[in-house]
Amino acid sequence: MTVPLPAGFRLTIDPDTKLLDETTLFGGMPARVLRLSAGGVKAWTELRDGPVRSANAGALARRLTDTGLAHPRPPGPQVAPEVTVVIPVRDRPTMLARCLASLGGAFPVVVVDDGSSDERALADVVAGSSATLVRRATSGGPGAARATGLDEVRTEFVVFLDSDCVATDGWIEALAAHFADPLVAAVAPRVVALPSGTSAGQYAETNGSLDLGDREARCVPGSRVSYVPTAALVVRRAALLDVAREGAVFDPALRYGEDVDLVWRLHEAGWRVRYDPAVRVHHEEPVSWRGVLTRRFHYGTSAGPLARRHPDAMAPLVLQPWPTLTVLALLSRRPILAGASFAASVLAMNRTVRRAGLPVTGVVGAMRTGVHQTWLGVGRYGTQFAAPLLAAGLVVPGGSTPVRRWGRRAAIASLLLGRPVTTWLSARPAVDPVRFVLGHIADDVAYGAGVWAGCVRARTAVPLRPKVSWRPFRVSRAAVPTSPATTKGAS
Repeated sequence: MTVPLPAGFRLTIDPDTKLLDETTLFGGMPARVLRLSAGGVKAWTELRDGPVRSANAGALARRLTDTGLAHPRPPGPQVAPEVTVVIPVRDRPTMLARCLASLGGAFPVVVVDDGSSDERALADVVAGSSATLVRRATSGGPGAARATGLDEVRTEFVVFLDSDCVATDGWIEALAAHFADPLVAAVAPRVVALPSGTSAGQYAETNGSLDLGDREARCVPGSRVSYVPTAALVVRRAALLDVAREGAVFDPALRYGEDVDLVWRLHEAGWRVRYDPAVRVHHEEPVSWRGVLTRRFHYGTSAGPLARRHPDAMAPLVLQPWPTLTVLALLSRRPILAGASFAASVLAMNRTVRRAGLPVTGVVGAMRTGVHQTWLGVGRYGTQFAAPLLAAGLVVPGGSTPVRRWGRRAAIASLLLGRPVTTWLSARPAVDPVRFVLGHIADDVAYGAGVWAGCVRARTAVPLRPKVSWRPFRVSRAAVPTSPATTKGAS
């Protein structure tokens, strides 16, 4: 039986959720329709007017927050949370001093020296604070260091914080409020780059590797927020022990991606992981392009080992047939075929929507958005995993006439430039558009090279294979545990 969202929680409806009529909601991730029964309408009215007070409202609130139709607003914490902060560090005394100072001594802190070459420098920094220092004789990576620190924790909650982070006032208390929900295992803030005067640093401020954006979400593999990093994470200690394998919370075989593996194991075990971007923690990003690209390469190498552990969560691109056909026709400069496939996609979606008993208003706009997102996704996929082929196509496009050759160059260029230009136009970062676009392309290439390297080492091609979703709006029915509603979902 599903555990209701506890009394006192309020809801905020996701911006993409549509109230189609008094009894029908549409949205979520993946998209679905939620039809309310008479009891569900009563529960929905209670949730719109105030906090959860009844069991039915709690059950409906759980369904809404689990599916991404809405997001929880926990009641404010009544008492300070019992937490211990664990900071893994290796050869970063200056950053560690800044990190400790930002915490302000409000909570117990365990600093784990992961085999620093100058242990005295770190010891001096820790000695000037109220933190406890634990030293590892050899470096095992961040995951191993966090595990060592976790052995020292006796509080109900643990905060993982990297030494290159700078905390903000009240961030732990704000995130810990979510644990009023007994199913929440972990909550992450938005990790934003510290300001920098270099072009690489300015790029990272807009497109940082740990920044998951300004939209809150439940963390679910394959969704808009599929994981959260442990650079800054508040976790329920009991949940960590629940998913430990052979006594290890972090997989010791993973040098990178150990946090993704942990989050996905928590999800698989039935725990909830939340991303709350209203709370921010600052993070030191590389200030040189070499540093940015090297970091992205290393992150990419985790894809192969993660695919061995979570193969169903690793699709790099999910394609819907009709939008994909439309995009391919446009890239091939076949407007009649593109128009026909787009018309067919609208007709097919109209039929599906009518079968679900929904109004067809907005279907054309939705399918147009689907084509646009498919074009951006195909472009990024090609840049990450087939950049040499795209480059060769620009130089030697083939074709029997100059018009055809330049047409092919234009199609390839649109794939390379589509997402970087779109991102720059929406964010308007401090860095100029030329360096931003070139940096974005180099970023994708570096990450893709890391994925290729990781796949070779792990002997798997799973992170390279796109997934085709043949039934993008599959309709099914499911009951809310206390029966206030029925659901039609898409998967």
